[in-house]
Amino acid sequence: MKFGLKSIAVSAAIVLSWGAATVATAKAEAVKIGMITTLSGGGSALGIDIRDGFQLAVDQEGGKLGGAEIELIIEDDAREPDRATEIASRMVDRDQVDIMTGLVWSNLAIAIVPKVVRDDIIYISPNAGPSLLAGAGCNANYFNVAWQNDNLHEAIGQYLQDRGVGSAFILAPNYPAGQDALTGFKRYYKGDIKGELYTKLGQTDYAAEIAQVRDASPDAVFFFLPGGMGISFIKQYNQAGLDKSVPLYGPAFSFDQAILGAVGDAALGVINSSQWNKDLNNEANNRFVADFQKAYGRLPSLYASQGYDAARLIASALSATGGNVSDKDALRAAIKAANFDSVRGEFRFGNNNHPIQDIYVRRVIKEGDVLTNEIIGKAFHDHQDAYAADCKL
Repeated sequence: MKFGLKSIAVSAAIVLSWGAATVATAKAEAVKIGMITTLSGGGSALGIDIRDGFQLAVDQEGGKLGGAEIELIIEDDAREPDRATEIASRMVDRDQVDIMTGLVWSNLAIAIVPKVVRDDIIYISPNAGPSLLAGAGCNANYFNVAWQNDNLHEAIGQYLQDRGVGSAFILAPNYPAGQDALTGFKRYYKGDIKGELYTKLGQTDYAAEIAQVRDASPDAVFFFLPGGMGISFIKQYNQAGLDKSVPLYGPAFSFDQAILGAVGDAALGVINSSQWNKDLNNEANNRFVADFQKAYGRLPSLYASQGYDAARLIASALSATGGNVSDKDALRAAIKAANFDSVRGEFRFGNNNHPIQDIYVRRVIKEGDVLTNEIIGKAFHDHQDAYAADCKL
């Protein structure tokens, strides 16, 4: 675990307990923020970057958000639903947090968020955006600062459709975000789907799937395999030599900064989609990228940008309410206003509290010895998810 120097300076205590770390900046009347995220095991890079991005925003304010004192409680769910549920109950009942955030995975979000928001706790999602929570299951206490799960996949579907790619083979893990991914891709891609597979969550051997791709001989392969799953798939796909005949396309999740170092040159040139990139030239993003590199010694990832934006959103709301979180109507209205400078540029919430935003097309490049992405176009402008109409807010 690595925190910026300012964070260490302002933290009143660092308490290690039960596979988790708690960072406290506790003072009287502090706003309590509970972060449950994945800090160990598979997919931990995602949670670590969300945590570090959030912490950076706190550090930039000398341990506050929006001028308000905060107590930030961070715990590791290890990507285990039962463990995450236990932590959430403890944060609500014992710690009496005012705001919660941090979940990476959609299956954990579905298990936890509905109960948390029914308990009148504000939840700010820095990543997971399952369709259930964007549509019929939306709630006035639930906000997503990242996306609805389908969005980045929809963008690649649109990109391939615009370029007249005739056929595609698609695959994703069999869990809510995987199902949302393929649904989103097919919503905008109208070519021939030569194969559609749902793989096991956490799978690392894709020999059987790659053989099916070879047999199907599509014009393109679209995949959503976050974390280590994507690393394994891309490497094995290249080792099989298929990259020379059937190009890969995917969302940013498998071509993000936290992933590219592990994938290596096998990812060079791959087209992917994202609502953020480090080369977006706006004041907030330039400051974020520079300060993140200074604090952590690495380039920020998409997940770091979302953790940072989650903290800046909370800061904007606390600034508007003077740090008062007891008036929930005022707090919700201040969050909904989203009066902050997002690192992605234009940002606003739709009726279902999910972003309406631009989605970019990126390409993996090499800058010196570092693999990264450059924006090469825009798939959507002011894009809203397909489930907003089902939300009664």
